[in-house]
Amino acid sequence: MKRTIYKNLLQWKNSERRKPLVLRGARQVGKTFILKEFGSSEYERTAHFDFEEDPDLDDIFSGKIVPSEIIKNLSRLQGWTINPESHLIVFDEIQASNHALNALKYFQEKAPDYHIAAAGSLLGVKLSRAKSFPVGKVNFLDLYPMTLMEFLDACGKSGLREMIEEKTQPIPFAAPFHKELINMLREYMYTGGMPEAVNYYCQSGDLQGVREIQKEIINSFILDFSKHAPNSDIPKISLIWDSVPTQLARENKKFMFSAIKKSARAREYENAIEWLTNAGLILKSYCVSNAKRPLKGYMNREAFKVFMLDVGILSAMAGIPAEKVVRGDSLFNEYQGAFTENYVAQQLKAMKTADLFYWKSEGKKAELDFLCEIGATVQPLEVKAGINPRSKSLKSYETQYSPPVLSRTNLLNLKQDGKVCNYPLYAISLFPELGMLQSA
Repeated sequence: MKRTIYKNLLQWKNSERRKPLVLRGARQVGKTFILKEFGSSEYERTAHFDFEEDPDLDDIFSGKIVPSEIIKNLSRLQGWTINPESHLIVFDEIQASNHALNALKYFQEKAPDYHIAAAGSLLGVKLSRAKSFPVGKVNFLDLYPMTLMEFLDACGKSGLREMIEEKTQPIPFAAPFHKELINMLREYMYTGGMPEAVNYYCQSGDLQGVREIQKEIINSFILDFSKHAPNSDIPKISLIWDSVPTQLARENKKFMFSAIKKSARAREYENAIEWLTNAGLILKSYCVSNAKRPLKGYMNREAFKVFMLDVGILSAMAGIPAEKVVRGDSLFNEYQGAFTENYVAQQLKAMKTADLFYWKSEGKKAELDFLCEIGATVQPLEVKAGINPRSKSLKSYETQYSPPVLSRTNLLNLKQDGKVCNYPLYAISLFPELGMLQSA
């Protein structure tokens, strides 16, 4: 399957400042697959080592770290000589070996000609012991569940993706393509972007089979709770994880600890929330009351929304039936439009690598779904699940900040209406650049 991150891997390979690469991401988002695919296409050979599958590999990196000796030993394990430049070395599940993680520093300093790419879970890399992490000695890339654009490629609809990405003017898409893209979006909202689920659906069209795969993935996440989390936090992590669909179903989607259980207090659950965030299983969007850069300087750490890493995982946890995919646009309105909002959060994170924020006016009468720092600007975005374009919150934001462009996304076609650019949900990848071009 084609992944957008492939071009970033090519840039890393050819960069003059190339260092050992750490590819981070949640479990089962396709880290191993893309590195093997990259090695197969761009190098003569790939030497793959999995530290979870073979824990004894850690011994090769213990003691004094001499890159030339490590390469010799790894070559012996492979049965062929690993060469710099022409071969790719993949250290898979590197979070299972603090020694190997630490060794990346010495490869960067003493053996920079070797091309090393390490795959690690977000959780494992973030929780590695401080002395083991090679600060400043590695490059990073982050991999997320597949975006709608990647889903279109996987389903043999690359032409639709190209049509979206070639847009330079806010001119509506032709009606047949608009309808087809809405249908593809509906399928994606159910299937989500976990590669195994996407691959199965694109080959079989079997939505029930997709649901079984999603449940297996959810169970693997839950097993990670007991495997990696502190024992005292496991019950809290489970409670928070299970509560996310219910939290999003509320009209006010701000995360409420009291919704977990009446006696819950924020300070008791902070570690559990951070564990899920660090594992890449949830996305947090913080409230700001002042839409100025840097947004982090104005965010309220006690007021935030929580989204799932993947809208398909959310649909599985919420028990959304497959019939919703073919029954009009009801899927977009499920849970007070939470599925649509989760979809947008997921796309923004993966495609724009944007930190997520939402805006509430000081009197809390107006709320805007997303604010994103894109370049040197703060970009407001209103999300609607249906086709009603009216938005009091967007008007309130305009009155207070007078931005050069306003953006909204819904099921309507692409359109520019004054300073408001309307992005169809399937073309959220065009936000905010297309609207900014028109206001320049």
